Amino acid sequence: MSKRTKGASVFIDGEAGTTGLQIRDRLSELDGVTVLSIDPAVRKEVAERAALMRKADLVVLCLPDDAAKEAVAIADELGGDAPKIVDASTAHRVAPDWVYGFAELDAEQTERIRNAARVANPGCYPTGAIALLHPLVAAGIVPADYPITLNAVSGYSGGGKSMIESYELSKTAPDFELYALGLEHKHIPELMKYAGLTRRPIFVPSVGNFHQGMLVSIPLHLDTLPGKPCPRDLEDVLARHYAKSANVTVLPEPSAKLSRLEPQALNDTDKLELYVFGKSALNHAVLVARLDNLGKGAAGAAVQNLQLMLGLT
Repeated sequence: MSKRTKGASVFIDGEAGTTGLQIRDRLSELDGVTVLSIDPAVRKEVAERAALMRKADLVVLCLPDDAAKEAVAIADELGGDAPKIVDASTAHRVAPDWVYGFAELDAEQTERIRNAARVANPGCYPTGAIALLHPLVAAGIVPADYPITLNAVSGYSGGGKSMIESYELSKTAPDFELYALGLEHKHIPELMKYAGLTRRPIFVPSVGNFHQGMLVSIPLHLDTLPGKPCPRDLEDVLARHYAKSANVTVLPEPSAKLSRLEPQALNDTDKLELYVFGKSALNHAVLVARLDNLGKGAAGAAVQNLQLMLGLT
């Protein structure tokens, strides 16, 4: 069966989940895109999924890691009829034959995504952390082996169906909690690879009693960095890196001189804001990224990537 020659068709494998529904809503607003849906009664049937993959120009995987790997194996069996794939799971984020779906990573990443057959969508926490760290590591301001600590808080929608139910239905979840205190969070390999770190960072994620929104923060002792940069030096590097970006904004002084920052201001957008809070007299700085964990941290990035891969933007 041949692919569509006019417009583009997209199959969301796992569209009933939080990210899948968000992607479907966004695609409904795009001209020239047809969403192919599977009957819920046969959503796990290999033959039914393969038939839709054969029809689709692109498949978005909104599945657990093992299920995403199985879906890729199904696509592999289609040979020349295999669709392009955007994988929203963590299964392929550090795989060498997949392109990482953070278009703003560097000057060439957008074209890599545009020309890719398979793209791994970034995680929400790594999106913020990599956006802050990659330009600074690449510029030599932050050494690759620097001992980084990352603190982050997300709305509970990032925890999937069971966590959402614990907050919204059973009301059993706490207002705030730290988690992954075993220091083995699955986002760390992705974060290290694309931030350019060679030393494993300490990552302390947390979840709060709000549906969506995210803050990622990285404290730095400036006098321990090469050249002892001031906060403005860090800000300048970030501003130059993202100067042409439509989605990533570096907030300059005095806009960044706030005493408080809340995580929900960018909800329902695909924006990412970066801040450098600093005090030269103390040799201290705190880098902060703010984003919607369901927007630029998930569905928004997936739609951005599929538009590039399908030649829609």
